[in-house]
Amino acid sequence: MLRWFESRLAPFPDAPPTQPPTSLYAFCRHYTRGAEPWLLLMAITTALIAIAEVSLYAYVGDVVDRMNSLGAANFLSSEGPRLAWMAALILLGLPLIVWLNSTVQHQTLLGNFPMRIRWNVHRYLLRQSMGYFQDEFAGRIATKLMQTSLAVRETVVKLLDIGNYVVVYFGGTLVVAASADWRLMLPFAGWLCCYALLMRWFVPRMGKISQQQADARSTMTGRIVDSYTNIATVKLFSHSQREQAYAREAMDGFLQTVYRQMRLGTIVHGVLYTLDMMLLAAVGGLGIWLWLDGQVSVGAVAVSSALALRLLGMSHWIMWELSALFENIGTVHDGISSISLPPTVDDAPGAPALPRVAGDVRFQDVAFHYGKGGGVIEHLDLHIKPGEKIGVVGRSGAGKSTLVNLLLRFHDVEAGRITVDGVDVASVQQDSLRAQIGVVTQDTSLLHRSVRENILYGRPDASDAEMIEAARQANADGFIAELVDAKGRRSYDAQVGERGVKLSGGQRQRIAIARVLLKNAPILVLDEATSALDSEVEAVIQENLYRLMQGKTVIAIAHRLSTIAAMDRLVVMDSGHIVEQGTHEELLASGGLYAQLWQRQSGGFLELNIEETEASEA
Repeated sequence: MLRWFESRLAPFPDAPPTQPPTSLYAFCRHYTRGAEPWLLLMAITTALIAIAEVSLYAYVGDVVDRMNSLGAANFLSSEGPRLAWMAALILLGLPLIVWLNSTVQHQTLLGNFPMRIRWNVHRYLLRQSMGYFQDEFAGRIATKLMQTSLAVRETVVKLLDIGNYVVVYFGGTLVVAASADWRLMLPFAGWLCCYALLMRWFVPRMGKISQQQADARSTMTGRIVDSYTNIATVKLFSHSQREQAYAREAMDGFLQTVYRQMRLGTIVHGVLYTLDMMLLAAVGGLGIWLWLDGQVSVGAVAVSSALALRLLGMSHWIMWELSALFENIGTVHDGISSISLPPTVDDAPGAPALPRVAGDVRFQDVAFHYGKGGGVIEHLDLHIKPGEKIGVVGRSGAGKSTLVNLLLRFHDVEAGRITVDGVDVASVQQDSLRAQIGVVTQDTSLLHRSVRENILYGRPDASDAEMIEAARQANADGFIAELVDAKGRRSYDAQVGERGVKLSGGQRQRIAIARVLLKNAPILVLDEATSALDSEVEAVIQENLYRLMQGKTVIAIAHRLSTIAAMDRLVVMDSGHIVEQGTHEELLASGGLYAQLWQRQSGGFLELNIEETEASEA
């Protein structure tokens, strides 16, 4: 039975995620789609529980009056049937409703509901552009995903469960008190008005503090995760103390929001306790006075006093539930600020997939400035024929990597257009575009998974034999065979650690090359692909890369000019413009920027420094 309820709400819906709204109500409503029937059932059963409990108080007061008027001899004969019905309600009806309410909450909602939100948010965030992830701590994004999903659940469930219960219970209390004597309702009505005013003062302040606290918590988590992620840099520069201070600043900021929250809680707790005691005194005093005057029964006094005592216990519970509710609302607000951002690079509605291409690439009057007034790429025109192999060179900051990022559509061009086989890259699905391009970069980070999973990332449906052959061609099979992780997993099953930290830079790059070899895309981008390799390994891999390049369009970026000198054509960039094009020999003969860069790398600057040093020593 419990498993049946667990399967009523799908935690991983298939429907593609859409951009969530930016207002609190609309955001929560967006992520409750599909869960409405079960939330409604929970709300209905909660209302029935509240009605049943208030009715029990009313019946107890009536029973007291009947016992007083009928006496022991006649009580059971007169009240027996009603007692039997109430016993059935207490022993069967109410437990059944409570069981159904609890099952819906715990089996259907509390587990599946937040997982459903996480799944949809995660899939939506994967669509965000590279700039989104470059502007935020990875730990902060992950924290917001996890906390926001739980906060949405708590906000919706508490409002429909506890909020519904409180409203129905308070309303029932007024009705029961008024049914005995309208004057007995007055202390409850006065208490409710004062309680509502106190909550009106308390709730906005708690909401504001909770939002600040959620933001401070995300910042604190992000800073701590940033230190752990870059622990090698921290240790290399002996900056443990600096990192402690950096984290402590965020921790202290978070702690100050906790202090403000606790101060507010202390004030409200004291005021609420005073209101509770005033309610108890007013109900007890008024009830006794009316009874002495013969205007109400003993049962009315008993039920009014019992309801007052019940409200005393509930009021503090409600206050802390409201505190938790608005802490969660603050967390949702904080999450909305990051989760609801529209992707800066998105597929056009109904965009088709790009079929397998021949590899004709054109940059047509392309301009890109990272949203600034100018710079980076300006009026760039470049045509790369299918199967042509070009090298892109230039000083740091010339725009070489930006050129590749625009081709991959990590950013959209600000002017002009880029086409592959005559198709504008902005008009097709991004995933289908990137499926046509294999990329090896100088900053190679691997997934925190096995070697096998990292290589198969290039083509998940590849066989083991194809994977091993790709590793062999990348000259990675030798060191992979010797890998053993902390749990004793070996070779291709060994874990590489976060971002591949358990491997050397050269080993990571060889696995990245194997991954691209396995992908076998028609367009190949090599961005300093062999920069982390020693000369001997580089020479072996270069031979394999040259074989890989056969029949492919290749764009190779390198600062080490000797690695790309044999390309069909070299493109020299400076300040976002193409300033030279030609073969290695043609560019050397022209005596331009490429010739200067080649001269420096060939030892010209080194010889000059030696001559200057010798002259100064003489």
